[in-house]
Amino acid sequence: MFVIAAPGQGSQKPGFLEPWLVHEEHRATLESFSQAVGIDLVLHGTRSDEATIRDTAVAQPLIVAAGLLTGRALLAGLPAGTPLAFAGHSVGEFTAAALSGVLSDEEALKLVAARGAAMAVASALTPSGMAAVLGADPEELPSELEARGLSAANFNGGGQIVVAGSREALSEFAANPPVGTRVIPLQVAGAFHTAFMETALHAVSDAASELAPKDPHQALYTNRDGSVLTSGRDALASLVSQVTQPVRWDACMGSFEKDGIQGMMELAPGGALVGLAKRGLKGVNTLALNTPEDIPRAREMVVS
Repeated sequence: MFVIAAPGQGSQKPGFLEPWLVHEEHRATLESFSQAVGIDLVLHGTRSDEATIRDTAVAQPLIVAAGLLTGRALLAGLPAGTPLAFAGHSVGEFTAAALSGVLSDEEALKLVAARGAAMAVASALTPSGMAAVLGADPEELPSELEARGLSAANFNGGGQIVVAGSREALSEFAANPPVGTRVIPLQVAGAFHTAFMETALHAVSDAASELAPKDPHQALYTNRDGSVLTSGRDALASLVSQVTQPVRWDACMGSFEKDGIQGMMELAPGGALVGLAKRGLKGVNTLALNTPEDIPRAREMVVS
């Protein structure tokens, strides 16, 4: 089995979709996605600067659109009958849900656009943010974070945990990190996957209530606990609840290992999840798809 993994917010870089949009069929796809969400994703994927595409309301639909575009191209390029599973980190789970058949591409994009807009509003209510902690004990860190008014937002595996909270608490934490750890501030707008996003949770729940999800046609791993979802309704509920719940990518990788995956292909903008897999999934073949030229390499991985 091969996992197609979709990255989350923070993976985008200025101009990252340019190699794809020289192909007219990919440009047409992204233009249709732009019309669906009322955002110029072609502009943001090619010419917009770093500050613009860091905006939560832009970044989230842009990343999911990129994942869907490259994911559909990948699926078309793989041999028929390739055993596949899908997973996504944070907002990438919307990509995975669409590629596995739970939502249509347009439904996923509209829902994530509502999520991005709502999380941008929630982020503006209180100055908050996130920081990566390297070298922390995942069993001991949460209690220390609670004492400092912070929360664990992403358990990424490979020795990395992302913490979130108020800007003031994060600054104090970075100045006095736990012994043996390194703290790296992240360029994000707010404390995602924590109670700071409570207002966004209600907005996403309202938007999701209008959808009729289908059961996934292939294995779909959830950020909630790394389990495989077989119900479309459960998958949609997971997309909603993750707004305020921590991302357990470590649990996803643990399930990949337990299930004996043969390889992992990360959709554009790829690299972050491949890096985690190289540290946490020893011996598993990985590939980041960042240009159309990477698709033949993915096919070779599958048939070799």
